Amino acid sequence: MQKVSSPRLIVALDTADPAKLDLLLAQLDPQLCRVKVGKELFTALGPSVIDAVHAQGFELFLDLKYHDIPNTVAAACRVAADAGVWMLNVHALGGKAMLAAARESIQQSMHSPLLIGVTLLTSMGESELIELGITLSPTELVQHLARLSHQAGLDGVVCSAQEARLIKNELGTDFVLVTPGIRLPSDASHDQQRIVSPQQAMENGADFLVVGRPITQADSPADKLREFARLLSS
Repeated sequence: MQKVSSPRLIVALDTADPAKLDLLLAQLDPQLCRVKVGKELFTALGPSVIDAVHAQGFELFLDLKYHDIPNTVAAACRVAADAGVWMLNVHALGGKAMLAAARESIQQSMHSPLLIGVTLLTSMGESELIELGITLSPTELVQHLARLSHQAGLDGVVCSAQEARLIKNELGTDFVLVTPGIRLPSDASHDQQRIVSPQQAMENGADFLVVGRPITQADSPADKLREFARLLSS
């Protein structure tokens, strides 16, 4: 399986409204983007949302950030893999044994989704880490968790594009980097702290870029998607 392939833009379908989901899928183009289903939408609609997305021709990143004991995470990942998702993720903070169990479980599926470790959420900065008793800087923690994910055999990690270059230089070009927090200069930052532009993310080594509200809450999601796509192809 080719790890990095087009389209490299992933649109986050952050809604719990079935009607809004249908409208978004009708306005987006599977030739220009893949889509991401997170906790809000999955909790609202359940596993049927996977079939709904696939029926419209989109490849799906299932963003549920599994984090539990190794056996539980492994079982959940196997179910997701059997459902035919393109990518799924687990929290790297779950530890190496959990990450390795997840990796082994999806190898037993007929599908071969990309398995990605979540390092540090882009809404979190140094002050949030201090609150948790973590003395590493955000960059140091992301690098440490990326190494752990690599050692456990994962395909890559979710990280800020600000850390992408460091991770690529250390772990190699085959290690896939998925970067949220992507904004155009005209876009609001919302609750993201560590944000960059699409061009900066690609220059730093990002393989896949996750964009949510700048596209889904635009007056014309179709036009905004094309704007992002043009930037990535230029």
